[in-house]
Amino acid sequence: MKLEGKIAIVTGASRGIGKAIALALAKEGASVMVTARSEIEGRLPGTIHKTAEEIRALGGNALAVKTDVTREGEIDEMVQTVLERYGHIDVLVNNAGISIPGTLVEVTTKRWDLVMGVNLRGTFLCTRAVLPSMMERRSGSIINLSSILGTRVISGGIPYGATKAAIERFTVGLAQEVREYNIAVNALCPDYTDTEGLRKLSPDMDYSSLQRVETWGRYAVFIAYQDTNSLTGRCLTAEELEDIIS
Repeated sequence: MKLEGKIAIVTGASRGIGKAIALALAKEGASVMVTARSEIEGRLPGTIHKTAEEIRALGGNALAVKTDVTREGEIDEMVQTVLERYGHIDVLVNNAGISIPGTLVEVTTKRWDLVMGVNLRGTFLCTRAVLPSMMERRSGSIINLSSILGTRVISGGIPYGATKAAIERFTVGLAQEVREYNIAVNALCPDYTDTEGLRKLSPDMDYSSLQRVETWGRYAVFIAYQDTNSLTGRCLTAEELEDIIS
């Protein structure tokens, strides 16, 4: 129970990597605020309530709150709910993200703004909302979800890749800015991972060799357990994390 007594917020936790991270943190003793927009099943399976129920079924502590990470007011209300219930915040996982494939001439301004809003603005707003509490306690861990596509170019991936490259710069810069408060800031950089969203986008892909969401849950637990003297300002692939852990 490495994270017993810790309070964590995980955005985009209704499915995929976010859900796996929420479950992994809870299994190690953290109380988890499960957030996303999904309160009912839509095009993809999973809701925040189902994730919270799974955590409680395992004996963990979870609270589900619908939150749109592009809306500053909803984020502030969610963070205030956490502080009123638990008193502090130890871990923030900025996982919420979307991808809208298409070449640049095909991408509408509305779609561009949506990708930027969820992936980049959401990371900024959630981070800014939790920092005062973490700075006051001089303790915390912020984990941002980047992607191998932050450095690798694929057809139709400019909007998504641009947000992930920006998140990596955000991670490195913020780590320096808050190091004096003992707040660690790191990013996970998954390669192609077997998620519900990817299966929806690419149903004919061979998924047998892809990374698994549970692996990223394990990595998130490891990073959440570190402090600034051990690990901060890093944007880490699976291979790099395995080297560090071993």
